[in-house]
Amino acid sequence: MAGRSPARLLAPLALVAFALALFIVVSSTTKDDGSTPGARDAGQPAQSTATPDANGTKKRKPPRSYTVKTGDTPSGIAEKVNVPLTQIEELNPDLDPQTLTPGTKIKLR
Repeated sequence: MAGRSPARLLAPLALVAFALALFIVVSSTTKDDGSTPGARDAGQPAQSTATPDANGTKKRKPPRSYTVKTGDTPSGIAEKVNVPLTQIEELNPDLDPQTLTPGTKIKLR
């Protein structure tokens, strides 16, 4: 055992300590849903203005566009924003569900 460097033991410990510190920093700077605090989710529809209808209740208009997020599908987007899938397909004739890329803007109305 004579002649062995203490770095042989300290290097793995330093690596584990770094990994633990990184995990703590990352977990403390994200919300429960995985997004960072204060950052607006690009895939969420923009806030729309509410207008009262004949009964005095507020009826929300669907947003004008939607920014695609990872894992989105046209039918999933239609469900999220309450717009019929046929309307999305009519407004976006070049929309291909197989090549949907995050960041692409889709017309909704």
